[in-house]
Amino acid sequence: MYGVELRTAGYRIKNGSRAFRKLVIPYIQSRIHGYEFRPLLSYLYTEWKCNIDCHYCFQFNNKVKGMSIETAIQSIDWLKTTGCRLIAIMGGEPLLRRNFILEVVEYAAKSGFFVYLPTNGRLLTEDFIDRVGQAGVTAINLAVDCVEEIDGLPKALKLIEPQFKYLVKQQKKHGYLVFLNVNITSKNLEDVKQLTEVTHEYRIGIDYHINQPPYLEQTHYKHLDNDTYIREEHWNAVDKVIDWIISKNKQGYPMVNSIAHLEAMKKFVRGELVQWSCRAGHNTMFIRVDGTLVPCFDMTSSKKDWGNVFTGYRFNPRGLKAMKQECIKHCLSTCHYNMSHYYDTFARSLKWATKHARIG
Repeated sequence: MYGVELRTAGYRIKNGSRAFRKLVIPYIQSRIHGYEFRPLLSYLYTEWKCNIDCHYCFQFNNKVKGMSIETAIQSIDWLKTTGCRLIAIMGGEPLLRRNFILEVVEYAAKSGFFVYLPTNGRLLTEDFIDRVGQAGVTAINLAVDCVEEIDGLPKALKLIEPQFKYLVKQQKKHGYLVFLNVNITSKNLEDVKQLTEVTHEYRIGIDYHINQPPYLEQTHYKHLDNDTYIREEHWNAVDKVIDWIISKNKQGYPMVNSIAHLEAMKKFVRGELVQWSCRAGHNTMFIRVDGTLVPCFDMTSSKKDWGNVFTGYRFNPRGLKAMKQECIKHCLSTCHYNMSHYYDTFARSLKWATKHARIG
């Protein structure tokens, strides 16, 4: 028992130190240089292809070639010059090229980055979990929407239960964090609650998204009108689930979402305008498979030239502000809303950090 306590203490100290160096310091620097382009977080979109078909997801296209290792390395090197120290590898399904991901994770970790890796878990193996842990991955996010598979929602915990348990078992050995990523739809409301309790049982984190259709046209997307979208007849049921999540947040369950974001979801599904200050293109950014830049996920299909990792960024504050007056009506991004929430006042950031340090 004493050995377990020592490993747990070491795990917390290591992650606390890593968070301070790669999140807190860049965050403070970005506030000091508040008008400069300083991405606290950058998404590295390495893969458009996916091995499953979630009906709500428009961010995959099996005809598009993935990112090259040369572009990935150039992206990491360029990001380092901007002060960014947090990279989220994205897809599609990144693990369709596991050796490529291992190479990217190792290079980014050695370059001083906090490396976040999401996956639907289908392609996880015990060998890969250990290898990516040794490579220096900092957080692994399992995208799971239901316990048992539901039509249109194939990301089911039961289908990856062995991988999930091994991933959690090895987290203190390798020092990474594990959490679940859940999309709240019209079809998985009870599952959302069950998955929340699973994360509490295993003492891991969770973040929630509210299902929303694409803002820009996605010509490859074949499920534009589907039954996972939240419609008027679902509003009251969604409210009850969100209120339940908020109660768990107040009880200390580790969640990425702020209570303000969860409350805003209830307005958003009704089409009510939620006022928030998006920081995409300022403190967050998205690198596409060819190395070109866009402010956020919803702009992946945009034709506008925002620059690239080879010649630099072209984000214009005035242009971004004008664009967001319209696109923010259709978006409640978990990442960007919470980024805005914690940039509003420094005290919120300290409160969030204190809470998660306390619960480990």
